[in-house]
Amino acid sequence: MHIQDTHWSSASALAAGGGTVSATAGNGRGDGPRTTPLRVDAQRNLEHVLRAAREVFGELGYGAPMEDVARRARVGVGTVYRRFPSKDVLVRRIAEEETSRLTDQARAALGQEDEPWSALSRFLRTSVASGAGRLLPPQVLRVGVPEEVGGGAGAGSQAEAARVPQQRTQPGAGELRLVAEEREPVADADDAGAAALLEVVGRLVERARAAGELRPDVSVSDVLLVIATAAPSLPDAAQQAAASARLLEILLEGLRSRT
Repeated sequence: MHIQDTHWSSASALAAGGGTVSATAGNGRGDGPRTTPLRVDAQRNLEHVLRAAREVFGELGYGAPMEDVARRARVGVGTVYRRFPSKDVLVRRIAEEETSRLTDQARAALGQEDEPWSALSRFLRTSVASGAGRLLPPQVLRVGVPEEVGGGAGAGSQAEAARVPQQRTQPGAGELRLVAEEREPVADADDAGAAALLEVVGRLVERARAAGELRPDVSVSDVLLVIATAAPSLPDAAQQAAASARLLEILLEGLRSRT
């Protein structure tokens, strides 16, 4: 699935906040803003838009137009833009929610499974079944391309690889480390959400590797790519579930250590 790279601003994100809106106090005393609940119909429209956005972006990627989201939600495109002033704001909202969902699933696997491989495989099965992998933000899915011998990667490839933490195995140590590189600035919330996901998935990976059950060259990026690719979008729900289960079994077998 191709995921369009997006740039989100903190100011825009505030427009897509929770279920309240600000209203200025009208008593003339300067008491400051107060919050009032969304009307029932406005809250319902917001829920429809968010559900439709998850479906559309999950099927078509984050490059899908807002008109497709509005059509799926059965509302006018103006209704979508009233809640989300740009597509970037809507994309950020969906990506943040899905990143948080995956992080919770990883923590649950860590806390409820004693066996390292069982914990990792449980996380993968749960995440693939939820379809959250199709909605992961770009900054946790990019994989750096190593420089070619003699020629080196082009300037564009080097710039792209430097925008996210690269995952490398330390020679002789056999441990995974997230090596921070220079990155283009992103909102603090995006950094925090992505960092939390990488940290908890990293713990799952390290436990399975230390137990000798995971191939030593498997990184956190590999695990996230499994989640992103093992949930194909097919028109028939039964076929999609069967295809996801079959593909995940093949990928899990590929992750396991042969020793």
